[in-house]
Amino acid sequence: MSAPVFSTLGCRLNAYETEAMREMAEAAGLSGAVVVNTCAVTAEAVRKARQEIRRLARENPGAPVIVTGCAAQTEPETFAAMPEVTRVIGNHEKMQPATWAGLGAPDLIGETEKIQVDDIMSVRETAGHLIDGFGRHRAYVQVQNGCDHRCTFCIIPYGRGNSRSVPAGVVVEQIKRLVGRGFNEVVLTGVDLTSWGADLPGQPRLGDLVMRILRLVPDLPRLRISSIDSIEADENLMLAIATEKRLMPHLHLSLQAGDDMILKRMKRRHLRDDAIRFCDEARRLRPEIVFGADIIAGFPTETEAMFENSLRLVEDCGLTFLHVFPYSARKGTPAARMPAVKGALIRERAARLRAAGDRALRQHLEAQIGRTHRVLTEGPRLGRTEQFAEVGFGSDQAEGTLIDVTIAGHDGARLAA
Repeated sequence: MSAPVFSTLGCRLNAYETEAMREMAEAAGLSGAVVVNTCAVTAEAVRKARQEIRRLARENPGAPVIVTGCAAQTEPETFAAMPEVTRVIGNHEKMQPATWAGLGAPDLIGETEKIQVDDIMSVRETAGHLIDGFGRHRAYVQVQNGCDHRCTFCIIPYGRGNSRSVPAGVVVEQIKRLVGRGFNEVVLTGVDLTSWGADLPGQPRLGDLVMRILRLVPDLPRLRISSIDSIEADENLMLAIATEKRLMPHLHLSLQAGDDMILKRMKRRHLRDDAIRFCDEARRLRPEIVFGADIIAGFPTETEAMFENSLRLVEDCGLTFLHVFPYSARKGTPAARMPAVKGALIRERAARLRAAGDRALRQHLEAQIGRTHRVLTEGPRLGRTEQFAEVGFGSDQAEGTLIDVTIAGHDGARLAA
């Protein structure tokens, strides 16, 4: 029988967990199945999940189809009602070896209840599914899962549960193994990364973890942080930004909006000036730092003036990499009950934000011409700078290595070395 076919939708954390599931499925002897790891961040993400399930069922006739991930957790009945689906598994269950051992047993996959989804809010333990070496060239390490906040637009806490952290000692040992295997860059990932440590003894902060990793793994060339909530940046994290050159000068910020009234209606914990002040301070501490950001276009009640405040945030914060999300109502969230912005207007505002992001990226790339950058190679002709800008090479390079290159130009999206 053939190996299971895995399909991942959504975030890096989902991709990480897919690799862990692949290991558990192989250990359990599961074969000939299709596994779809879904995303629930928008209604469009759920639609794409259903589309992907149907496509894979057509391409793998007769194969049992197992659906898991955030959308499976938040609306299991939706997927259980699909004739293509054999089993729906929750986010907690998907990370348990016993789940896959049961699925791997002969003829058992269709014998038990179709939905295997428990209350994710009751989960308290930290990740027991650490894997070594997810990612071909940089390693992604999950240090946190879940979220304790309840932003009015967000369904993710109901898919991921409450915040829980992987102990620092476990993280450090894993990173030591990854460095021993030749990885030159490690990325810390989580759902709400800056909440790391709140559930651990002594309540350490993310900055404490970063400093500990850099101190105890001195031969790690590059450490990178994925998305953070800037209002939760602690003193040691700012110290690391200022003093630790092995911490990459690139932060992706969960900003969501640039208007104070919209931020309040989103139930965010920062205001517009807080975001600007954070970026100014981080840039003062580390002049070469660049910022990415998530911004939602067309949140309910958003007027043109409110949108303009978000648009100006690109310049006021000096953002370089923009992830723009057209607002999508998620059933069960408070925002879904607020007065909606017309769909055409949401799309138009999202396009204007993306255009502002394209201009900001081009400006950053233009400023790099003539400079020398240390680049991590991701392919024979592709790499990324410390600031996470893509670089194209004119000749083949060894993959997964660090090389110094001089930037000769750009095409508006990528640097050329």
